[in-house]
Amino acid sequence: MRKSLFEGARTDRRSARRGHLLAVATGKARRGLDRAFEHTGLKPLFHASRTADETFSKPHPAMIEELLDELMIAPERALMIGDTTHDLEMARNAGIASLAAGYGAHPPEGLTEHGALVVCHSFAELAAWLRDNA
Repeated sequence: MRKSLFEGARTDRRSARRGHLLAVATGKARRGLDRAFEHTGLKPLFHASRTADETFSKPHPAMIEELLDELMIAPERALMIGDTTHDLEMARNAGIASLAAGYGAHPPEGLTEHGALVVCHSFAELAAWLRDNA
């Protein structure tokens, strides 16, 4: 279990300031996500969340579909950022675009075949892609 944030994640709050709605779809239980939010202090940045004990598990698209409904976002206006093949398959199953975080749980070479627009190899690279494209 990862106990700290990826390098650069704590200071990069540009997406929230740009008016993007941010959500979490996690394989953690609600209790685990709440603990992570408390530990990092990032809960105020997120507008919604779903956990594995509240809905179907990844790669079923229910987590994303429920979040899109709650936030009133059309699938074509959404972007999933994931660091596992399960994340990217969930995005594909929900019909939304995805980015792969190749610095996370699964190695980057295993993420390339799951339909992501790009595989980012650092949080800084991901932030730059979002700045230029989102």
